[in-house]
Amino acid sequence: MSLPTVAIVGRPNVGKSSLFNRLLQRKMAVVHETSGVTRDRNYAVCEWAGREFQLVDTGGIVPDSSDLMEQLISDQSEFAIHESDLVLLVVDNLVGIDPTDRQIARQLSRSGQKTLLIANKVDNELLENDIYEFMKLGLGEPLPVSATVGLGIGEMLDKLVASLDNAETTEEADGSVIKVALVGRPNVGKSSFINMLLGEDRLIVSSIAGTTRDSVDTPFEFEGQKYNLIDTAGLRRKYKVRENVEFYTNLRTTRAIDGCDVAIIMIDAQSGVSTQDQRVLEQVLSSRRSAVLAINKWDLVEKDSLTADKYTKEVQQTLAKYSFLPIIYISALTGQRTIKVLSMVKEVYAESRKRIPTPLLNDFLEQVVGRKHPPAKGGKFIKFHYVTQSEIGPPTFVFFSNHPKLIEKSYIAYLTNRIRETFGFAGVPFRVKFRKK
Repeated sequence: MSLPTVAIVGRPNVGKSSLFNRLLQRKMAVVHETSGVTRDRNYAVCEWAGREFQLVDTGGIVPDSSDLMEQLISDQSEFAIHESDLVLLVVDNLVGIDPTDRQIARQLSRSGQKTLLIANKVDNELLENDIYEFMKLGLGEPLPVSATVGLGIGEMLDKLVASLDNAETTEEADGSVIKVALVGRPNVGKSSFINMLLGEDRLIVSSIAGTTRDSVDTPFEFEGQKYNLIDTAGLRRKYKVRENVEFYTNLRTTRAIDGCDVAIIMIDAQSGVSTQDQRVLEQVLSSRRSAVLAINKWDLVEKDSLTADKYTKEVQQTLAKYSFLPIIYISALTGQRTIKVLSMVKEVYAESRKRIPTPLLNDFLEQVVGRKHPPAKGGKFIKFHYVTQSEIGPPTFVFFSNHPKLIEKSYIAYLTNRIRETFGFAGVPFRVKFRKK
């Protein structure tokens, strides 16, 4: 299930980045009294009362500005509003209602987006009576907080989580549907792949009304398996993008990755694995999502009988720590192996849902520890009691030991590699945890 997105918006210098840092309980956003400091958007996962959500920090909105940078920041904020499930409009309680606050409030009212009004800089109870002036904005009763001191943050988060829980969702809870995100850098051939895939006569395409976002999920069925293709190929509406579109593609890709079961990471065969490809790959795997590497435009590569093997070795050397990812060579233009990608996605999805019986795991543990014991540390001998798989999707293995905190990283890598050798999990990032019995 994908995480809901919460966007923090408002005019400059109302304390948006301070609130962002306060909610994350760490300093991620740069806070400064000069307007326009927050240009590149920050987004991170936030958790409250067991509920996780994606938090997006935006720059200060300056409507109708003639300054190019302010226009770009406002455009990005508008996009974040459009992408979000909930908007936090932050206003400055010390200053009161500003004409810009009124314009932003009207914009939010017209959008129909679920909004919480946050009156910031309420640093003591005496200032709390001033918040009711903001009722004139027509967005309901303001929530008093102090991002710098921390007052009212817990109550605000309770309200935020309740708003998310009450929001309608269009997520399909059917576990038989494999949600697939197609990700990769621009012009790698994602759109061509989608068009070729949906153009196959063997595919059954259903028309389902989209969600409130521009990201279009395409449900279809192939050989009895239902899929939901999460398209990140490009923006579906024409936003006023004058300069760098990295923010838009990053936020869209983040949502797609977060909502998928398996990601198809598409790489251009002609240019090879780029730094940007590696960043996308790291984002997918750090989100614990399974993945397939699809090397596109294979038809444009001059080759002989050894080309694929040589190319595979080069890719695996570049992505050494991701060698467990399956690789397939395709041409979205000609249709070469595009259908086979679906079969690979189905196999990887099955691997991510695989559960290894505990007796089998403990036989495995006895063998690998017998082959190589964990080194003693500080004069303490490390002993394993047993191992079990606690979760699937992603698979999680919990090892119980007398000294779990003394187990070295090199030995953890040894156990991880032996798990892959013995049980597979091709394309699947799994977790290993160590607990005291």
